[in-house]
Amino acid sequence: MDCILLNNIAPIFDAASTQAAHIRQLTVEFIIAASAILLLVVILTGFISIKYYSKPRQDEPKQITGNRTLEIWMVGVPLALVILFFFRSLATMNAVLPDRGSQPPDIIITGHQWFWEATYPGTTLITANEIHLPVGKKLLMQLNAADVIHDWWVPALGGKMDMIPGMNNYLWLTINRPGIYEGACSEFCGQQHAWMRIRVIAQSPEDYAIWLSREAAGAHLPQDTLARAGAVLFMESTCSSCHRVKGTTAAGITGPDLTHFGSRQTMLTGMMENDSANVSQWLIDPQAVKPGAHMPRFIFAKDSIRALTAYLEQLK
Repeated sequence: MDCILLNNIAPIFDAASTQAAHIRQLTVEFIIAASAILLLVVILTGFISIKYYSKPRQDEPKQITGNRTLEIWMVGVPLALVILFFFRSLATMNAVLPDRGSQPPDIIITGHQWFWEATYPGTTLITANEIHLPVGKKLLMQLNAADVIHDWWVPALGGKMDMIPGMNNYLWLTINRPGIYEGACSEFCGQQHAWMRIRVIAQSPEDYAIWLSREAAGAHLPQDTLARAGAVLFMESTCSSCHRVKGTTAAGITGPDLTHFGSRQTMLTGMMENDSANVSQWLIDPQAVKPGAHMPRFIFAKDSIRALTAYLEQLK
């Protein structure tokens, strides 16, 4: 738990977006002010303790009353800090969350138990879990939830936002440099909340355009006999009722879109690497891998598991 907490906090000070830089600046200013107050309290406490401990026991210390200068400092400095940070917070909020007006969203993120669905308006692209975004463009993200309250938070990219069923919330995001940025759902959403990780892949505009074009296309046809057998099994079983594979008859919306599943680096919202061994393990017994997941256990023969694994790994 400590490692997860540190991994989430550290990127706050390595801001990778314009919005995160504003939040970092306010955080640093608050830490400086709080540290100064703490240091003053420690110094005064130590001074008073040493001064009066070294003297022999005496009657009640001399009382100081009516020192207006001291009272002004004691009340005025904290009040000034509160007012200062109130207006600094307002300025940061206006910079991070300006009015969106009538602008349509550039990307729609929907939280599910337990995966992230990403829809790119203006295209036919729907993907899951690994969210690709372009660098250098001011993006409007629409955030909502399909079932319970979730919370989107990628520390290096800025603010966090609740995702509430039946309500659309919005975040502005301008990513400054390419990279892979990790985050997590920050609102307890059920048994697998801890493994509802976020993976944002920020790309140059050129690389993003290439990815967008490739992902918008339909799934690749299976390349060998084993994968073709897996495709037939996938379409004829209940897999196609829950999952969508663009360019095929599979049009389910309950589970993640699998059109280009084989191109993803991780699976199960970052829980494990996307490789044949892990895919097979998942298909054999989903509940043993991720207890509480909504995918039930299907009793597939070993040959069927190998065929399904080969098909899924070729969905690129």
